[in-house]
Amino acid sequence: MIDHIGFAVSDFERSKHFYAAALQPLGIAPLMEVTAEQTGAEAHAGFGAAGKPFFWIGTGTSPATSVHVAFAAASRTDVDAFYHAALKAGGRDNGPPGLRPHYHANYYGAFVLDPDGNNIEAVCHREA
Repeated sequence: MIDHIGFAVSDFERSKHFYAAALQPLGIAPLMEVTAEQTGAEAHAGFGAAGKPFFWIGTGTSPATSVHVAFAAASRTDVDAFYHAALKAGGRDNGPPGLRPHYHANYYGAFVLDPDGNNIEAVCHREA
């Protein structure tokens, strides 16, 4: 089981804005920040729910290859809202909301590229 995940971004402030807007429809919000002075290395921003940050972005060197992160959505409507919020916040389309039956019959997902080109997904596994 994964407790949390994080990666470096090229523009910390731009990415904080992007993720705050894109993840809001999924009930995920910025919860805390730690400074470079506190960590002894890079600054980080933690996003999560119910007081628990589980998704982190930070300053530092961005990965040479893109990362894929999929967030669970409670409904297909939430997947749609994520997609539109992410595009409005500066994300780029990487697969509009829809069924992906090659994964399974009820796999409803949407994909966007964040400001660094990372593939960010919202997915709902429930029936319509």
